[in-house]
Amino acid sequence: MPTNFIPMFWEAFLESLTMVGAAGLFAFAAGIPLAVVLVTTSAGGIYEMPRLNRVLGSVINGFRSTPFIILLVALIPFTRLIVGTSIGLWAAVVPLSIAATPFFARIAEVSLREVDHGLVEAAQAMGASRWQIIVHVLLPEALPGIIRGFTITLVSMIGSSAMAGAVGAGGLGDLAMRYGYQRFDTTVMVSVIAILIVIVTVVQSTGDLIASRFDRR
Repeated sequence: MPTNFIPMFWEAFLESLTMVGAAGLFAFAAGIPLAVVLVTTSAGGIYEMPRLNRVLGSVINGFRSTPFIILLVALIPFTRLIVGTSIGLWAAVVPLSIAATPFFARIAEVSLREVDHGLVEAAQAMGASRWQIIVHVLLPEALPGIIRGFTITLVSMIGSSAMAGAVGAGGLGDLAMRYGYQRFDTTVMVSVIAILIVIVTVVQSTGDLIASRFDRR
């Protein structure tokens, strides 16, 4: 076990938190609009545009079907263009954001599709515009499911951020690779696993609690 045990783990924890937090904010901000477009442009949607829907759906499926470790490597030129480097914490945020956004968009899409279509028809009958239907009907009704979906996305991102540590992104994954795996330090490896379990548990519990506060049923 390294002598600077606590500072080393604290720094790695903060790096992982920064990676997941920054990428999570991007995924949330970009994923919800994508989900709204997927739902509203589908057949029978309020902005029915099947061609756009198919193209967007294909792009999202393409990113979702690519394993994160492959995406991490494939996006190195783009990452270098955006942040000026292909290694380190912020270099990992770019592929992490791009991987998480389509994942969350699909989950949010499912929540939006579960909104009772009768509510949409009632809003249309009362003269609500399509934008008002999105803002005042679809999103509020789907909010608990969207929050739960975002919680799942964050949990998935925690695992991906640990994987990014294998290519020098820092964080708990990097700590586990450098000390736990390469130096055969079982204590470090077990400690990292324990910390990750605690983080996932806290994130999942917090997400469930927030979602239950918005659940109208």
